[in-house]
Amino acid sequence: MLWVKSLHIVFVASWFAGLFYLPRIFVNLAMVPADSVAERERLLLMAHKLLRFTTLLAIPALGFGVWLWLGYGIGRGPGNGWMHAKLAVVLLAVGYHHACGVLLRRFQSGAPHRSHTWFRWFNELPVLLLLAAVVLVVVKPF
Repeated sequence: MLWVKSLHIVFVASWFAGLFYLPRIFVNLAMVPADSVAERERLLLMAHKLLRFTTLLAIPALGFGVWLWLGYGIGRGPGNGWMHAKLAVVLLAVGYHHACGVLLRRFQSGAPHRSHTWFRWFNELPVLLLLAAVVLVVVKPF
C-alpha cells in the first residue's frame, strides 16, 4: 500500500501543479489586447495542452485515492469525519478542474470573459483546496 500511497501523492501534486498554472494562463488571456491575435492563440494552445495534461494526471490521482480509501477502509466508523471532509474537498477540486475547462472553452469561443483580477482570485482556490486536504489528512481534526 505504500507504493499506492506514494503514487497517489505524486499524481495529486502533479494534478494540482496544473490547477495552479492554468488559471494563471487565464489571467494572461484576459489581459491580451484585442489586436494581438498571435499572442491570444499561443496562450489558448498552451491552456488547451495544459488542461489535457492536467486531466491525464487527475485520473490516476483519483484512482489511487479510491484504491487507498477502499484498501484501508478509511471513513467507516467513528473518528473518521476528516475523511468525509476530505472527500468534499476532492469533489470541490474536481469541480474546479471542470470549471477551468468551461472557462477555457469560453475563451476559445471568444465569449466575453471576466477581468484579469477575477482570474487572479480564481487562481487562489486550488491553493486553499490543497491546504485543506493536507490538513485534513495529516491533522485529522475530527
